Amino acid sequence: MAHTPTSQHATHSINGAAGTNGTAGGTAGITSNTVSVDSADNTDGLAHAPNSQPNAIEIAIYHRLSKVIDPELGRSITDLGMIAAIEATPHDALPATYDVIVHVELTVAGCPLSKTITNQINEAVATYPDATLIPHIEVSAMSQDKLASLVAQLKAERRQNPFTKPGIKTRIFAIASGKGGVGKSSVTANLAATFAALGYDTAAIDADIYGFSLPRLFGVHTQPTNLNGMLMPVVSWGVKLMSIGMFAGSERAILWRGPRLQRSLEQFLSDVWWGSPDVLLLDMAPGTGDMAISVAQTLPNAELVVVTTPQPSASEIAVRSGLVALQVPMKVRGVVENMSYFEHKGERLEIFGHGGGQRVSEQLTHALGYDVPLLAQLPLEPEIREIDDSGRPAVLTPSGELSGTPLAAQFTTLAQSLMSSTK
Repeated sequence: MAHTPTSQHATHSINGAAGTNGTAGGTAGITSNTVSVDSADNTDGLAHAPNSQPNAIEIAIYHRLSKVIDPELGRSITDLGMIAAIEATPHDALPATYDVIVHVELTVAGCPLSKTITNQINEAVATYPDATLIPHIEVSAMSQDKLASLVAQLKAERRQNPFTKPGIKTRIFAIASGKGGVGKSSVTANLAATFAALGYDTAAIDADIYGFSLPRLFGVHTQPTNLNGMLMPVVSWGVKLMSIGMFAGSERAILWRGPRLQRSLEQFLSDVWWGSPDVLLLDMAPGTGDMAISVAQTLPNAELVVVTTPQPSASEIAVRSGLVALQVPMKVRGVVENMSYFEHKGERLEIFGHGGGQRVSEQLTHALGYDVPLLAQLPLEPEIREIDDSGRPAVLTPSGELSGTPLAAQFTTLAQSLMSSTK
């Protein structure tokens, strides 16, 4: 037990090395002027000191902070070793009041989500029920050695594509089309935003390397955070995003051939810390080229959603993208008909013809030998383009909630039908 009788307050020094539970920054090294804590010796991981109110507060705050989750890594900030120390000091002027200093070590200096983390820490301290606590957050960055140890541990858990591990719960939907110009990326963006707004942990990969558009549709103008060689996806409108457009810039052309395309997808899957999303969407390149083959090889558990427009020239080509499932281990989940109609003064105008989605559904059902339903018929609305181009998926309000529009209702039904269907 470490005693510091001249100290005016108690301090918890939290060891950022791996704790006894095998995660970085466990509770195995908490010490104070009245208690030495070793989680290996205590059933609850803490030795309580009832005669030391500051010490009891520090222990309680550490427990409360274990519920704060790093939004990028999806782990508790205590498990990640981000809480370096907690100091509780009685406030001289106010009874039953304590100043609480929390020393936070972020994984990288200037972490883009540091405000989110500190706000949650402030709330955890300020809402402590047994005394009045005044939080003071001191933020710094982890040392290179500590960060390297944390990243090595995280990478050890992700040495391979995490989405093909046995027991993986993530539903993977590859949004495909036979040709460009049918609104596939808009469907992907709005479907991803709908999943996120419904409460699903949602990720999206822009697998259309040549025609990437998800950064624009989500209003992303930043690059992913590089955590010692491990990338953190950019989060926008509740969706974790990764796109080559975040690196190349929207004005540059990508000139890659097959092997490099496949490697880019593998890197997006294994070199990015995705956490454990409920849903992963891939915005596929049109047609049945290299990337479609790469997705089938890399993510054999992916489910294909075919997007078409009503006219025969689009639906005939869309069937080909679904027939990929005859040669690769992917199941076609269903068909989405986009730009189906235009509402004008209460009348539905079928500007691009009629029945394309149903034709694709029937032909794929016959060719594949199982039901490939027509999941949705989405309208042609100028507002969709205008809102999407502004950097906000059209199904969302400016505050990020699902709007009350018929379009949002259709995407909600689509999302729910995809998640309720069996693999």
